[in-house]
Amino acid sequence: MRELLEVLEAIDKFAKEGQQMALATIIGVRGSTYRREGARLLCTQRQQMVGNISGGCLESDVMVVSEEVMRTGRPKMVTYDLTADDDAVWGLGLGCNGAVDLFVEPVDPASPVLPLLRDAITNEQSLGLITVVDGPAPLGAWMAVYADSRRVGSLGEGALDERAHRAAHAVLEEGTSRVQSLPAANGDVKVFIEAIRPPVRLVVCGAGHDAIPVVNVASMLGWRVVVVDQRERYLTHERFPGAREFIKAEPALAAASVPIDSRTYVVVMTHNYMHDRDLLRGFLHTDAPYVGMLGPKMRTEKIISELRGVGVPVTDRDRGRIFGPVGLDLGGEGPEEIALAVVGEILAVEGGRRAGFLRERPGPIHAETKPSTIVR
Repeated sequence: MRELLEVLEAIDKFAKEGQQMALATIIGVRGSTYRREGARLLCTQRQQMVGNISGGCLESDVMVVSEEVMRTGRPKMVTYDLTADDDAVWGLGLGCNGAVDLFVEPVDPASPVLPLLRDAITNEQSLGLITVVDGPAPLGAWMAVYADSRRVGSLGEGALDERAHRAAHAVLEEGTSRVQSLPAANGDVKVFIEAIRPPVRLVVCGAGHDAIPVVNVASMLGWRVVVVDQRERYLTHERFPGAREFIKAEPALAAASVPIDSRTYVVVMTHNYMHDRDLLRGFLHTDAPYVGMLGPKMRTEKIISELRGVGVPVTDRDRGRIFGPVGLDLGGEGPEEIALAVVGEILAVEGGRRAGFLRERPGPIHAETKPSTIVR
């Protein structure tokens, strides 16, 4: 989401300068690749670039394609297939052993899709953005579907819009962007359906010194960081410049004061046993998928035992979302190292991974995207 915002801001800037622009979006990958579906690169007529689609390997070649798109005003699909052992045929020397499909389209600064995306970011809304990338429908035609079933735009045909609507809801539920084939009056239309969801919300309970690097690292990733503490003097932007929101609340009332959604992760780090117990008790009554508890395992187990002793149910599901001690086992000790371990664990949980060494992972680094299917 942070990268998308940077691209949108750059479009505004370059449009004021009167520059032509083209936007390259990864719509499909196979094998090992640097970026996933939805990664973007904005190119201008002065050869400026904003965004990232590879480790710097493809960008110069994509600039050439973008110049053609800017000149003709027509979108273009391009594939970089580097699955062969010898990728010298491209002269790129990537060595990634993967394939990348890109959709490169001219940028219209007046397009209504741009304010729609800005609004989704500002209001933390989820939407599925559907773009025609191949087939009889106009290339670049788009439609946006919100989680509450509202939709904006059209692919040019009522029945096609209905199929796209259903497909977008499925993509939003899964959270994985992909290309799909949709039947239309004149043949199958390929669309790229991108799941645009708000970034992770991280709730840090406790505004102590060791919370500062946790907030810093999370904010660098573009996460929505909320700091909660009963001590108002600690809840300042000078102390936590990356925090988006501060909430002054007593531990027992904190959970009721915090906005919670399916991507809200909570870290409890007050260093006060009774405060941590009250915080855990409150967040167990929410739908937060993750509650990290700072401190040794025995301490967390004692808190859980005490809660059960006073009649607070702690189900197997609850045990699955309580992470104590919080963080990956990286061997770190200082606040900055612990912050990396905490944020890394949340990334792994959000991505459905077990963490570990990538060299021990069989197959590609990224999970395989579901193949294109036809939605009837």
